[in-house]
Parts: sequence; C-alpha cells; structure tokens
Amino acid sequence: MVVAVKVFKKTTPNGKVTVYLGKRDFIDHLDYIDPIDGIVAVEDGYLQGRKIYGQVVTTYRYGREEDEVMGIKFSKEMIIDYDQIIPPKKSLEKQELTSVQDKLTKKMGPNAFPFTFHFPEMAPSSVTLQPGEDDQGKPLGVEYYLKIYVGANEEDKGHKRSTVTLAIKKLQILSQSRAITRLPSSVVSKGFAFSSGKINLEVTLDKEIYYHGEQIGASVTICNNSRKPVRNMKVYVVQHCEVTMVNAQFSKYVASLETREGCPITPGTSFTKTVYLVPLASTNKDRRGIALDGRLRDDDVNLASSTLVPEGKCPIDAIGIVISYSLRVKLNCGTLGGELVTDVPFKLLHPAPGAFEKPKTFKKMRSMEKARHGNSYENDDDDNIVFEDFARFRLSRDEIE
Repeated sequence: MVVAVKVFKKTTPNGKVTVYLGKRDFIDHLDYIDPIDGIVAVEDGYLQGRKIYGQVVTTYRYGREEDEVMGIKFSKEMIIDYDQIIPPKKSLEKQELTSVQDKLTKKMGPNAFPFTFHFPEMAPSSVTLQPGEDDQGKPLGVEYYLKIYVGANEEDKGHKRSTVTLAIKKLQILSQSRAITRLPSSVVSKGFAFSSGKINLEVTLDKEIYYHGEQIGASVTICNNSRKPVRNMKVYVVQHCEVTMVNAQFSKYVASLETREGCPITPGTSFTKTVYLVPLASTNKDRRGIALDGRLRDDDVNLASSTLVPEGKCPIDAIGIVISYSLRVKLNCGTLGGELVTDVPFKLLHPAPGAFEKPKTFKKMRSMEKARHGNSYENDDDDNIVFEDFARFRLSRDEIE
C-alpha cells in the first residue's frame, strides 16, 4: 500500500504567494497542542524588498451581529500568534522541519519558506452555534483562521490581493492514558403526597467516553414500589452550552427516544430495558443553537466535542463556549404524579488518530478526491504528495484591505 501525503494549498488573488498546510484540523491533546506548520512559496522577484508576515487570529462572537447598535460589539478578535516568515528572522538551517515541510521545501526550491505557529495554553476549541433561518450576520462561536500577507513592515496590514486567509479548527481528543473506565450511573427516587412508596429509577451507561457517530447505550431499570403507574419513558441526549463571555447557559436535545414498551409499569412491578441513541449533526441541521465543531454545510462537521481541561487546571477556567453532554431519562407518572427525571453525564469526543480508520489504497483515495476537487492533482509527483485546493474561506472579511 502506498501512502499519499495530502497537502492543502491556497493562493493569493494575484497568484504570487501560495500557502501549503498539511492539515486543517489541529488537535489539543491536553498536555500539548499540535503546532500550525506549513510552507509559504513566493514567486521569484515578486517581493522586491517587502516581507511576508503570518498571524493566527481567533474570533469569539458571543452575540448576534444584528443586535450590535451604538458601537457596541458582541465579538472579540485576537491575534494569538504572529511571526515574520519571509525573510525568516532565524536561519532556516536551525529550524526543525516536519516531514511535510521537508518534502515541500525540497520540491518548491529556494522560494519556499517554512513557518510554525502555536496555540496558547487553554485556548478554546472551535465551536459554532447553528444559526436559525431568520438570523442574519455571522454565527456565534469561536473560530480560528491563519492569515498570511505581504507588507512593507510590521505595521502594514497588507492588501486583499496579496493576502491568504485559511480557516482552521482546534479540536480536542482524550488520550487513552487519561481515559476513565468507570461506568457513569445515576439512581433517583420519587415519592408522592398522600401515597406511600416510591418509584426508583437507575440509569447506567455502557461507558463514559463516546466518539462522534458512535451509539450510546443505556441500561434503564425501573422499580415501582408506589401506587402510581409509569405511563411512558422518554430518553434524550442533551447538549449543554455555556457562553463564558456573557455567563449564559442553555441546553438542547440532540437525540431523543420515546417508548411505551412495558408500560404502564403498574405498582409492585419492575422493568428493565437497554436503549440506544446516536447524536449526529446531520439530524440537527435545522435546529437553531446546536453547537458544532464547524459549519454544518461542511462535509466533515460534527457536534461540538465535550470541553476538556488539562490536569491541574480548574474547569471554571475554560473560556470560549464550554460544551458538556448528558443522557436524560424522564418517566411520566401521570397528570398528578408528574415526572421523575435524572441526568447521567458523559463525554462526546473525537477519536484518537488512527481509531476507526480503515486502510485505503492510494489509487482509491486519489480517484475519490479527484472527483471532488477536479484538477487539484495536476502537480502530483513521485514523492506521493497530493495537493488539494483549500476551501475558500466562506466568511466575508471586509477588514482585510
């Protein structure tokens, strides 16, 4: 099997500068974060004394753009890393290049320059709140993009025709060494006025950590020692969001199930059932406020992952949009009896690199990608480097002049 190295590329509108990235998703492993590494190739003789700078910019929008009045802004934009790429401030010979950077610099020649940027510790993960049909403007959430531009000096902001803007994502995974093997569970009871006995509900998940697209299994046991019947049972996967900038919290159902199996559960009887739910972004594409790890129109989008913090850090120190999940079970005990409700928390995450991946031959991968991206393989060579055009940055950024 021949392994191809996929490299994403994007060129400035004037065609003089091209940026190459080995990936668009950068993983936070909690103890370290993948660096943003790539190559800038410039046309020979184009700069004429000018320089090329790079920035990693994050935009945190915590309010609707249409509600911004009297100069009040509901967004923060910060440059979290910055460097001069061409000419490099330090010798290229002293830089440690990744395998992709090494291949590209050898392929592109002397006009290719490597760069490396870093996310700060505890940087928030990429999250976008799905807008509704009537919402205007940019969606709420945390987004990152890499900006490469030509300027005369550090104060120069560059021009649109000589600027490349690439949207990137920061995602989290949980290493196996930190994985917890206990089974999350919850036991609750409900008594009734003017009636003896209680209804006991026990919910146990089959594990604590689930990957996107994976089936969530829960064992539900109901013991009815009361005089009220249980009419039906509803099960939900609940996504909890906290917008830290404005201290706002809300929850959304991202999967649901209602069953009357075994119902009514009459007094003095018990019932046990295992239920399964699969929370997916594709089944929530029309629901406003659902937190995603990108845009829903992207092919590879998932529900936002659970927010994790490194060991030794306090969860309340997390910034951006903090995400958590729980499985909620509701028992309907009738009009007068009310409901018995319990939540069992769990984590929904991206799989570690290599998990659930099936081997692919280079021939099959190339044919599939070529069908999607047309002639993006015209520069393929014997080094097995596959060039894919970086998707156009969909947000209009008028501030880039």
